[in-house]
Amino acid sequence: MTDATPDVPARPTPPVPRTALVTGAGRGIGRELALALAREGYALGLVGRTAGRLDEVAAEVRALGAPATVAAADLVDAGAVADAVRRVEADLAEHGGIGLLVNNAGVIERAEVPFAADDVEDVWRVVETNVRGPLLVTHAVLPGMLARGGGRVLNVNSGSGHRALTTYTGYAISKGALARFTTQLHRQYAAAGLRVLDLAPGVVATDMTAAMPAHADRTEWTSPRDVAALVLGFASGDLDDLSGRFVRAGVDTVESLRSRAAQIVATDARTLRLATWGADDPVV
Repeated sequence: MTDATPDVPARPTPPVPRTALVTGAGRGIGRELALALAREGYALGLVGRTAGRLDEVAAEVRALGAPATVAAADLVDAGAVADAVRRVEADLAEHGGIGLLVNNAGVIERAEVPFAADDVEDVWRVVETNVRGPLLVTHAVLPGMLARGGGRVLNVNSGSGHRALTTYTGYAISKGALARFTTQLHRQYAAAGLRVLDLAPGVVATDMTAAMPAHADRTEWTSPRDVAALVLGFASGDLDDLSGRFVRAGVDTVESLRSRAAQIVATDARTLRLATWGADDPVV
């Protein structure tokens, strides 16, 4: 498929290795996505802070018949991240190198309160983890992808990146920054064969969401299968025309997005930008 943004020269995406590096793969959504990719025959690199949890997921991946390599690292430590990516890239070399990066690892504030009542150090912990982590991992993965003529980067985002919240200030800031990072990567590297997508998983039942008072009475959850379906669709190239944009599991499907792709691109929808009052607004 080709790039769909008018201000980026179109270039067909070359064949991408059926391999993936998934961060935060030891539990929750990261584990579910790693297993879904393994079922489709992807070779996996599993990265996160806790080696024991990663080893357990790696065993599940291998039981599905897919290769798996584990590289534990603190994702805000530049040296540790660079070393982890080198190890994954080396182990996946026989499969073509890293074809897909899933920036999934993330955290949220300990308290569900407005900013003035929050601990600013905890707010910063969330911003640093959720922004610095994807920046470091992507920076380490990109050279290999670009040398091979392209690749795919999927950033696990949230509607909080586009919509203001009454609480969780750091989380909202971090996801807004991640959305801008997605648009930057697309603008800078689409012509080099890179495709980038923001994917909001909705509210999946995980340890993180279980600890959030906002979801204490929730009875409807997004199925991990719906999240995995969009990830697999992007990994296979079915959503390449939406590079640089935002999709939401539980609402979007690969089929619905493909059917609306031309409209999404023509109206410049599903991307982070400043709303204006009209064509005569000087801030356009």
